Amino acid sequence: MVKKVTIKIPEVIYKRIKSLIEGSGFNSPTDFIVYVLRDLVGEKEINKDKEELTPDELQAIKRRLKNLGYL
Repeated sequence: MVKKVTIKIPEVIYKRIKSLIEGSGFNSPTDFIVYVLRDLVGEKEINKDKEELTPDELQAIKRRLKNLGYL
């Protein structure tokens, strides 16, 4: 079993999440928060490996798309 820790959030946010998840299938605000955090962390891990295009590369892509009739 995975060890768990406690994270404190403002009560007003907890109450808003509790209200938000009613009827959504989440069993608790904790389940929702873990879901959201997993999604954010996973997205960050995926994007860290992606290289940013330089302005010149973006221009070349736009030029090519225009020449192909897409723009």
